[in-house]
Amino acid sequence: MSIKVNSITKIYGVQKALDTVSFEIAPGEVVGLLGPNGAGKSTIMKILTCFIPPTSGDASVCNFDILEQSIEVRKKVGYLPENNPLYLDLYVEEFLFFIDGILTSADIRHPQTDKKKRIAEVTDLRGLHSEKYKKIGALSKGYRQRVGLAQALLHDPEVLILDEPTSGLDPNQLLEIRSLIKTIGKEKTVMLSTHIMPEVDAICDRAIIIHKGKIVADDSTKNLQHFSSSANVIKVEFTSPVDPELLSKISGVRSVSAITPMFFKLTAQSNVDIRPEVFRFAVDQKLTVLSMQKEELGLEEVFQELTRD
Repeated sequence: MSIKVNSITKIYGVQKALDTVSFEIAPGEVVGLLGPNGAGKSTIMKILTCFIPPTSGDASVCNFDILEQSIEVRKKVGYLPENNPLYLDLYVEEFLFFIDGILTSADIRHPQTDKKKRIAEVTDLRGLHSEKYKKIGALSKGYRQRVGLAQALLHDPEVLILDEPTSGLDPNQLLEIRSLIKTIGKEKTVMLSTHIMPEVDAICDRAIIIHKGKIVADDSTKNLQHFSSSANVIKVEFTSPVDPELLSKISGVRSVSAITPMFFKLTAQSNVDIRPEVFRFAVDQKLTVLSMQKEELGLEEVFQELTRD
């Protein structure tokens, strides 16, 4: 496994930030770590990148223990923290040479690697070639994120951990960084945290949802809709107006939302297929059903339900 987390708990004073969290990420997966602010996403990432130790439990990256073999873990991991710490007065290429020196002195990057060649590779692959002679402070937020990704990839890690990598970007910059992360995901194991649902749909193969320090769901983005107790929703349209009160009395219907006097959204009780009952209702009321379809919940609705207080 690229990442293995086993019953990790982290306590800050009296606050339990993580509560016996366990999961595994296989090589080549792109996994989104979702959760509201304060859910524990950044804490997990800081533990996996050896910034802070867990209170209890254990974890490994590429089969290296985060506590006993932290230098080996650092060699395998590229990390982009949420605040993307950069030296704004340095030029892009100058900054990457500076980071390369730190990695070499810390024995994270192999000293025999051709540093000029590697820096040229990450600047070209991350779309920074035309910007490398500019000061970082003169770059847009999108290009600063590219610089952060370049420094995280400088030592060619097997695992990339990104904390809120698209925070604060405009729509065009979002598309650029999404595309960049998807490209990286073809070569690396990627774990990224976010509370923006379209990010997960656009980038990730799988999502882990965390709420108040506990994992509340872990599955492919396609399958996550089945975690919702309100996933059984249909939209039905009649050729004549219908009293919503009558629809609410159909067996199995939990709630009715009128879109128009003839078009309704019906939410059923969990695991109940109400479509046969709706057809019987229409026959009894001498109504014609113009259309009826089952609605698939989006990831955002599932996220809201699973992280509701």
